[in-house]
Amino acid sequence: MNAKNAMSAYTQTKTHSGVESATPSHLIAMLLDGALERVAKAQGHMERGELAEQGEVIGKVIDIVASLDSYLDHDKGGEVSKMLEALYDYIVRQLYQANLKNDVSMLEEV
Repeated sequence: MNAKNAMSAYTQTKTHSGVESATPSHLIAMLLDGALERVAKAQGHMERGELAEQGEVIGKVIDIVASLDSYLDHDKGGEVSKMLEALYDYIVRQLYQANLKNDVSMLEEV
């Protein structure tokens, strides 16, 4: 096993064990951290003109935002959940447009 594979295995194990013991609010924080990390990666790919990688990473951010949206409880969350749903929708639209237009500033806004 080379160093890159070993580090990947360690990261996956660390993430998996962290998810199993996390509280709901900690899970949300982990998802947000993952989204922010991937947005930064997408910016780098965009700046280097790596379109395939850019699209792949932006797709992962969209998946994370969709996960956050699916956790919303509109019965208990009331107005806050409605506002978060609108925010998540806006973020997804911005991500699509940023990818389409290769616009780093749109990623920075996200």
